Amino acid sequence: MIAPGKPPLLSLVDELLAEQQSLQTPVARFSEHHDNVQRTPDLEPVYRDLIPLSAPAPGEQYAFEVDLDSCSGCKACVAGCHSLNGLDEEETWRDVGLLTGGHEDLPWQQTVTSACHHCADPGCLNGCPVLAYEKDPATGIVRHLDDQCIGCSYCILKCPYDVPKYSERLGIVRKCDMCHSRLAEGEAPACVQSCPTHAIKIVKVAVDLDGDRPRVDTSDFLPGAPDADFTQPTTRYVSRKGLPAEVRPADAANPQPQHAHWPLVILLTFTQAALGFSITGLGSESTLLNGVALGLAAIGLSASVAHLGRPMRAWRIFLGLRRSWLSREAVILGTWFPTLTGTVILSGQFPLLAPVAAAIGLAGIVCSAMIYIDTPRQFWRAPATAIRMGGTVLVGALLPIAPLAAATALAAKLAFEFTQSRADTPSGQLLRQALKPALHLRLALGFTAVITMSFVTIMVTKPIESVATWVAGVVWLAGELVERYLYFRAVDAAKMPGVQTG
Repeated sequence: MIAPGKPPLLSLVDELLAEQQSLQTPVARFSEHHDNVQRTPDLEPVYRDLIPLSAPAPGEQYAFEVDLDSCSGCKACVAGCHSLNGLDEEETWRDVGLLTGGHEDLPWQQTVTSACHHCADPGCLNGCPVLAYEKDPATGIVRHLDDQCIGCSYCILKCPYDVPKYSERLGIVRKCDMCHSRLAEGEAPACVQSCPTHAIKIVKVAVDLDGDRPRVDTSDFLPGAPDADFTQPTTRYVSRKGLPAEVRPADAANPQPQHAHWPLVILLTFTQAALGFSITGLGSESTLLNGVALGLAAIGLSASVAHLGRPMRAWRIFLGLRRSWLSREAVILGTWFPTLTGTVILSGQFPLLAPVAAAIGLAGIVCSAMIYIDTPRQFWRAPATAIRMGGTVLVGALLPIAPLAAATALAAKLAFEFTQSRADTPSGQLLRQALKPALHLRLALGFTAVITMSFVTIMVTKPIESVATWVAGVVWLAGELVERYLYFRAVDAAKMPGVQTG
């Protein structure tokens, strides 16, 4: 019993809780400051210090500057951006990641806030097939034009930093625009204004316009981030304390599978198999082979429409023909299909139509490969993509006439894929762990197709007329679908270091 008039004895937990309530964290001080201000204009001098007082001069542009020493990882910037821009529940234009480093005796970690870097040579703008991006000539801000977007998501693949985000509700991509309308009125962007430690501000950086592409000084860009040379990001990350020699993303040992993109899986697999069959069959008397080639092409091209968030706007896809590989693929494959159809229907009446169709189809498949080669992904680099996609065309061309050669080509392709799965890379790790069942299915289907093709070579004199040949073709095509699924899911994530993606 506690004697009357005496205060109760506090436990250690009570004392700690009482102390916690009295701590003045940056967020608490920030909130108290706002609560005590009676008129919003009184805060104007605070935020005026965080944005330039004059517009960029020629050869300059706006950029974010992040003070790493001040960033606490509170995500107030994320919340402020989300609220002011009215984003969907799962949509974010600003992320907070984590870097780690140091050594066992002196470990180190650093939270990092990031949004669009408003690059001097933006990959999103260069890759968009419908010109839905523009770079403001006065401010350098890279803006997304929502009314132009068809939701193809190619800008997401082209951006090394996972900046453009797809909105399921709207069927388009959206991204940070540095709150350009607020800047135009002398107001700080949402993330700048909501940061309790003033870790984010807007600065002006010099842009070198001489040479074949714009360039900026990227020496202040973040260690551990994707190569800055690809798009020339303008964000500056500064620290008075300096960073340790060994800096790595906190999630470096835990890569995550990427989106499967099933419409693209079907498009790439079926159009490439169709081209292979057409090279062998068009102009011949094999109605079945010609029909299969045309049918596969029709399925593949039809599936691609399902990848668009707004397919009714797809007619604009030719607008980016000058610089977008996706535009080139769409236009060339769109020309290939009617040419292929005409060749099948007209049969031998116009013999030159068959090689013309094959040449157009081959050009389209090259564009398909370049769509992915032209992104800064190690798993999609040119040699690997050429072997995967070119191998599909080659096996399709050989299977109806030379099954043993097709089996050999497929076995070589499988050996290459297995080698990639053993590599000490994020993609190799994914293939050995999270995607292991799919990899085993791919190899099982592939080697079954190799064995079946070898059986056809031994037992059948006219492979193109044999049921066994077409059985082998079905098994092979199923394996190619799984291989292309892995091509998308096992790709190394393009993002800022330490940011989790799903």
